[in-house]
Amino acid sequence: MNPLTKKFTLADLRGARSARRKVAMLTCYDFTTARIMQSAGVPMLLVGDSAANVILGHETTLPVPLSFMIELTAAVRRGAPLSLVIGDMPFGSYQGSVGRAIENVCDMVKLSGCDCVKLEVGATHARLIRRLADAGIAVMAHLGLRPQSVGLLGGYRFQGRTAAEATAIVDGAATLIDAGAAAILLEAVPPELSAALVAKIDAPVIGCGAGPACDGAVVVIHDLMGLSPKPPRFVPVLGGPGKSLAECCSTFVDRVADGTYPATEHDYVMPVDEKSRFLSEK
Repeated sequence: MNPLTKKFTLADLRGARSARRKVAMLTCYDFTTARIMQSAGVPMLLVGDSAANVILGHETTLPVPLSFMIELTAAVRRGAPLSLVIGDMPFGSYQGSVGRAIENVCDMVKLSGCDCVKLEVGATHARLIRRLADAGIAVMAHLGLRPQSVGLLGGYRFQGRTAAEATAIVDGAATLIDAGAAAILLEAVPPELSAALVAKIDAPVIGCGAGPACDGAVVVIHDLMGLSPKPPRFVPVLGGPGKSLAECCSTFVDRVADGTYPATEHDYVMPVDEKSRFLSEK
């Protein structure tokens, strides 16, 4: 177990990408867990709106309010001053006018002390991303499976199933990076898609069930610990009798760093004909 001894920043994340070093991220929702994770050497903590599910017991992430997310993010910031803390902007906090979205994001940054904000976005949000980047705010753009759009998507289904869908995600991510996004979080997509995206853009890509080509990996801590009734297929369940939170976190950091996670069994599989079509277009 190697605790953090200095602040991990976006510059460090970019440096890790350049050096081809894989970096781990875990979700975190409270001061005590954040303190343990920093001691376990977890460089990046995502205060995800998945708190709606694992903390509050909702079936989707939609009900959680911005004020609650700010409080959780501030608690994690206090517990892990050396980790890169990403505050998740909840549903309804940035989908309206650009001006209102910027106000809400600024509130998150000012009141929580987070280093970066995460938004579930598409290419149509390029104007918002550009305005936030102009204001000096680091944005992690979340593409692929976007849980806040679960109603539109028809459920929690992996994305990029067809060549057209995969190409749209890759092109959308490139548009958002051009607009000023600092990094991409790519959830539940086939590994061919993430490999194409990593090759296309010059910015860190964090995978959440997105294959081994990504520059890092994130999972929900409750899934990792085996506390969820049905964790996603891409999560390595490391918890169990005699396993402490710190040990599980440290093991995850090591597995991401040495490339043993994610493995083939964690991949989502694109239909063979669509895979061939997608690869032939690259």
